Parts: sequence; C-alpha cells; structure tokens
Amino acid sequence: MRLLLVEDDDHVAAALSAVLARHGFQVVHARNGEEALRALLPADKEPFGVVLLDLGLPDQDGYEVCGKIRKRSSIPVIMVTARADVRSRIHGLNLGADDYVVKPYDTGELLARIHAVARRKTAGDESTSAAGDGLLLGPVRIELPTRRVSVDGEEVQLTRKEFDLLALLAQRPGVVFRREQIISEVWRTSWEGTGRTLEVHVASLRSKLRLPALIETVRGVGYRLVSPSA
Repeated sequence: MRLLLVEDDDHVAAALSAVLARHGFQVVHARNGEEALRALLPADKEPFGVVLLDLGLPDQDGYEVCGKIRKRSSIPVIMVTARADVRSRIHGLNLGADDYVVKPYDTGELLARIHAVARRKTAGDESTSAAGDGLLLGPVRIELPTRRVSVDGEEVQLTRKEFDLLALLAQRPGVVFRREQIISEVWRTSWEGTGRTLEVHVASLRSKLRLPALIETVRGVGYRLVSPSA
C-alpha cells in the first residue's frame, strides 16, 4: 500500500517511515500542506491507501489540509497529533478525518488503525457503486442531484433532513459517523439539545426504507450504514 505521510519533522518522519517500510508500506513524505496536496494530484500513479496527517504544519494548519483533501478525495485520513483534547478530536472528525491518533502513540496501535481504515475504505468501494450522479447500496438507490431515494425501484418520500442524513452515511458505508459529526454536518449546529432529533430521524429512516438493519447504532459513538444485499 502507498501511504502519504504529512510530517514537518524530518527525524520523526524518517523513524516512522522506516517502521512503515518494514511492514510493507511504500511511504511518500510531504513536509507541509502544499507538498501533500501536490502529491495527491498525479492520476498516473497508484493511488494512496491512507494519509497520515500531522496538524502542526509550517504553511497551513492540518485541519485546513484535511478539509481540502476531503473535498477532492475519499482517501482515508488519520490525524496524528499531540492535540489530545476532546474538542480538537471532534473538530478533526467533523472535517472528515477517519481516525485521530494522539502522540506519543504505540506503533502497533497506529499500524492497526491504518489497516482498519484501509479495510473500511475497500469495503465501502465494494458495496457502493456509482450510478450516474447517485449511489447504489443493494436495493437502495440515492439520486443526489434530484434528492430522490428508492428501494427496489419504489420511490420513498423523505424529508430534507432525512435525505441529508442518509446521503451522509451512504457516502462511506461501514464507517462510523460520530453523533457530533452528524449533527454538525446535517443540522449545522452543536450537539447540545439535538441528540433526540437525530434519534428520531434515524428511526424514521429505518421505518420508511423498510430496512431496519440499514443504519446500525454504535453504542456510545454514533451510527454507520451497513450496505444491504441486493
């Protein structure tokens, strides 16, 4: 697997690159945000499987880099940083990071997290296929431009927020979306006082789509979409 390591400290990057190489990764090192974004551009090379992104970069904040990456690609991003507070973690996940690892970290744990996000991405690619400007997940078809949803060819009437919630989860099947991230992206507000609203919308989607197992509750964390069989 090709892996993009975004780290401004050459000593840290060299040590981590050596460990990753011993475990079969082909590491490309970018020292700042601009180098990282340029490295993601070439279409004639094998795509990266994962990005390890430090937040303390010299030219721009790592959060900004993550946002730019997510606008152009669904590549898994793991933030690796010394910022351990909960607010920083939530902000990173809200921007689209797949995982968040705090320094200092155990190398074995980091390797496990890399493989985990790579597996989720592969599973999502296999279970979700593009259909024009829409998504197909088993019998469920989501047409993004027209905001229409159908199950086995039968259109299902959803409210605006129900559609936004389903579309968000469907972008990355198998990936757990934290409650705070869903509230931030769908309702454009903070978690306080909105949790019950999210639960109601999830229950409504399960009922309307007649697929109660489609949206899985991950206790204490959030929700993920489990792609149904066609």
